[in-house]
Formats: sequence, C-alpha cells, structure tokens
Amino acid sequence: MKYFEIEYIKNGVKDTITLPYPNKLEAIQGFKSKALGVFLNIDEVSEPISIKLSRLKDKIKDKLRAKKVPLEPYIASLRQISTMLNAGLPITTCLEDAVSTTEHKRLKEIFVIVLQEVESGINLSSAFKNFEDEVGAISIAMIDLGEKTGMLDESIDKLAEILQEIQDNRMKLKKATRYPLVVIFAMIIAFSFVITLVVPQFQAMFEEYHAKLPFPTILLLWIEHAIVDYGPYIIAGAVLISVILSVLYRKNQKFKLNFDRYMLKVYIVGKVIYLSMVGRFVYVFDRLAASGIPMIDALGTSINIVENSYLRERLSEIIYAIEEGKSLKEGFEDTEQFESMIIQMISAGESSGSLSKMLDKISDIFRKKYGYLVDNVSTMIEPLLIAAIAGFVLLLALGIFLPMWSIAEAVGN
Repeated sequence: MKYFEIEYIKNGVKDTITLPYPNKLEAIQGFKSKALGVFLNIDEVSEPISIKLSRLKDKIKDKLRAKKVPLEPYIASLRQISTMLNAGLPITTCLEDAVSTTEHKRLKEIFVIVLQEVESGINLSSAFKNFEDEVGAISIAMIDLGEKTGMLDESIDKLAEILQEIQDNRMKLKKATRYPLVVIFAMIIAFSFVITLVVPQFQAMFEEYHAKLPFPTILLLWIEHAIVDYGPYIIAGAVLISVILSVLYRKNQKFKLNFDRYMLKVYIVGKVIYLSMVGRFVYVFDRLAASGIPMIDALGTSINIVENSYLRERLSEIIYAIEEGKSLKEGFEDTEQFESMIIQMISAGESSGSLSKMLDKISDIFRKKYGYLVDNVSTMIEPLLIAAIAGFVLLLALGIFLPMWSIAEAVGN
C-alpha cells in the first residue's frame, strides 16, 4: 500500500490530506468520491508518522490483551457455566449468563465473541482456541475433552478445579516468598544508603591523612561510583537485555528450548516448573485416556498444555515410542524425565489393565510433591538468604571498620 498527499481547496482555503491507495489513479478517484473539495495536486509520500504511531499503539494494545485473564473471575464463570450445563440448559444460555454476570472487562469481551461464534455453528473448543494465549492451553484441552466425551459440564468443572489449585499454589508461593523478598529489599536499601552516604566520607579522610584505603573499602567505593555515575546506564542496559531476551524467546525456537532447559536447573524454580507442568500432563492424560480418547490423541492434547518447550519436547518422545510400536512404559523411559518408581507404576498399570488407576496415583504423587515444595519454599530459601546477609554484613563491616582502624593509626603517626 502506498500513501499519497493530495492538495485541495475547500471554501477558498488550501488544505492537504494523506490517503492510502495502491496507485495515483485510485487515490484521485478515492479523493473525489469523498467530496472533500477541489483537487489541485497529488504527490506520493512516505508513511505518515501518525499512522505508524497508530499501528504501534494497536500492537501494544494487542500485547496487553494477550496477557492471561485473572484466574479468580475466570474460575467463577467456569463454575457458573458448569452448574447451568449440569441443570440441562443449552450452552448459549450459559454463555449469555456468563456475559451478563462477569465484571472483568476483557473476560466479558471473550465470552461475547465465543457466544457469537457458538451461535454461528462453531463448537466451543474452537471458539475458545482464538483466545488460547489468554485462557491457557489447558482450558482448550479440557473443553475439547468435554465435547468429545459428551460430558462438557464435568470437564468444565474439572477445569475450574485445576485452575483453582493453580491459583491456590500461586498464592502459597507468593506468601512463602514474601518474607525473603522483604529482607532482600531491605538489604538493598541499607547497602545503597551505606555506600552512597557513609563510605565516601572515609575516602575524604584518607586523602587528608595520605593513608591507603583497604581493599573492602575500595570495592565499596567502586560500587558507589558505578551506581552514582552509571546508574541510569546500568538500568537501561538491564532493560535492553531483558527486551532482547524476551524477543529471542518468542522468535528463536532454539534459544527458547535452551532457556527452558536451563530454567529446569535453577534452584527451587526448576522443581516448581517440573512438578507443576508434569503433574498437569499426567492428570489430563489420565482424564482423556479414561474417557476413551485414543492414546495418541490423549497424549498430544496433554503434552500441548505443557508450557515449558524443553519438557514438551521430551514428553513428545512418548508419542514417537508408541508410533514405533513400543509400550507406554518404554515411552516414559525415553523421556528421561521420570524416576524409576513412576516407570514401574506405568509398567504395572499396563500389564494389569489398570493404567487409569495408576495414572491417578501418579498424578496424586506429583500433586503432593508440588504442595510440599510450595509449603517449604521459605525454608529452602533460608540458607541462601543467610549466606547473602552474612556476605552483606561482612563486606560492610570490613569496608567501614578497617578504614577506621587505619585512620586511628594515621592520626597516631
């Protein structure tokens, strides 16, 4: 699309307007159809800044909308829809009621669009598919399960339970990390205060007595110099690095895979990611397989809800193994993500014909492990916190008391 600036006269006054058209002829015809005034001249111009800003604004708005909807109002709406479906009401009536009772603006917009698409003949899971980034892949998987099994009300109720558990665990995690974060924030404030207001005073006194600063004090002065003189650049650099990493994560599949793999090795964070995502995978796979969905389809849907790309790639080995004629147990072994006890439980379930029962027990194991981890996050962080506080106090003590002793010696001399 090209842009043309058209000069014209209206009521004896010259004016210009910029219009987007494929060529000059169509631009002139388009201008005349608008009846804005008497045509004078036309020139091809570059894209106006106002249009660029408008497009950028729309992109930012789309990015903001792409954020996941809050779980609390979403869970409440799901429970409401499930209850109404269980009472025998049609899905359109349930969605209409959800639209009228939901107060969250974006969630209301989603339900309105979903309702319109369902009324036009599209199934519910396909209608929600357009909002997968906002409602999550697990929502699509559970709604799809309900439509395939004919038990949509139960599937939506189970979805609400899963999301409620996720929400509860998030709240537990926030509560567990609140105290360590407060301590770390207080340390940063105290450290900044000392190195910017207290330590520089020693430099002035040492220069007066021509004494040599001890290394801990020099280190603190280096930090103070970096913060005071290069603070804005450090912040800008950190923001720039975070933006670059974010873009690479979205655009570069190899970088995303390596980053997700690294995150699984981070202390505490890796365990939280692993237990939550693999636990969800096992639970959804169990529900789908128990409902009569073909194993390959059940695995594909279950793996799709795993957000960590490295875990998703490893779990896909199960599908490849089954397609090659291997057993489910061998597929789980090929992932290298499950301990021997889980593998043995899968093997026992396959051989005894009670796979669903074993999957249910495995899901319960992951749920309990995740709950225990979240409940003890603060205890696990304590050693790191104590080490950080000890290092902080030691550096300040050496940086402040050593120069005081040196000053006393300099004054004595």
